[in-house]
Amino acid sequence: MVVLIVPVNFSKNGTIASTCSNSTEAWVYSALSGYIFTIAVLGIVFNLLVLMVFCLHKKPCTVAEIYLSNLAAADLILMSVLPFWGINTLKGFNWPFGNALCKLVNISLNMNVYCNIYFLVMVSIDRFMALVQPLSHERIRRPKYAKLCCLLVWCFGLLLSIPVLVYREGTLFHYQNEAIPVCQLSYPDDMIKLLCEGMLPVFGFLIPIPILSYCTWKIIQALNNRLTELSSTQKTEHKATTLILAVLLAFLICWVPFHIIKIMQLLLYAKIVGGCTFNNVLGISGQIFTYLAYFNSVLNPILYVIVGKTFRKKVREVFKLSVGRKTMTSSFNSTRTFQLRSTECVSR
Repeated sequence: MVVLIVPVNFSKNGTIASTCSNSTEAWVYSALSGYIFTIAVLGIVFNLLVLMVFCLHKKPCTVAEIYLSNLAAADLILMSVLPFWGINTLKGFNWPFGNALCKLVNISLNMNVYCNIYFLVMVSIDRFMALVQPLSHERIRRPKYAKLCCLLVWCFGLLLSIPVLVYREGTLFHYQNEAIPVCQLSYPDDMIKLLCEGMLPVFGFLIPIPILSYCTWKIIQALNNRLTELSSTQKTEHKATTLILAVLLAFLICWVPFHIIKIMQLLLYAKIVGGCTFNNVLGISGQIFTYLAYFNSVLNPILYVIVGKTFRKKVREVFKLSVGRKTMTSSFNSTRTFQLRSTECVSR
């Protein structure tokens, strides 16, 4: 048996201020780390495939595809740093990588939360303009503006992750005469803790969700009203919109429980609710819903293939182009070899 402290409150002098302990079987750590490594490998492979298709295809990306490719890039970054947390979990939440990687890994994780939701906000607004008000916003829906919006989302995600850079520490803490290496948020006082912890539910959930809900409602209304009289261009927009709605639904299923837990943690930090039972249940639920949220990065590329007819077409075209290049290269090498041999025979 090992003891899992959920959550642990560390003081600035390196001691544990207060704990609520519950016994956890050692196999839980192995099972959880196995799950983390599995989704990390799948996520890296799938999102690399998505980025390769968008980058190698002969046609330039549409506005929606620019946002989706950046979403895939954010998911790829998350999946690339997730194995570090898998090793941390396997070691019973003892962080073996030092302070620098503690900050880098957690900034990457934190940025993914913000970038995921705001890339979906951008693509939802684009679908809203394409279907609900296509004429009045035609000039705005251009790739150069989409790329600028993506740059702003990345910068915004980095800006909101500054508290992680400042307060996340990989260091040793002392508990029962034992030095424990941890990667832990360590705030100087409760007010800063509430402000920093409140940023994620506010900017990552409470602000963007109403925007997403409004755009989605208007999009569905527009599709229902004009489904029977769509032109060929509008049918293409409809296919892209179906994919976006599927990605949005997957996001809500995976991320809403995570944000609800974060809001409940804020109530715990504000001492509105408390008690060891609530503390432990919240800690265990937080672990479950966090890794459910991370599974969304694996689910997105699968949805592109299952729902996205245009994406499947691009995959086939990229594959044919790759095979064609290999065939041309092989034919060229064979012809060159034949010519060289013929020249040798003539010279003899």
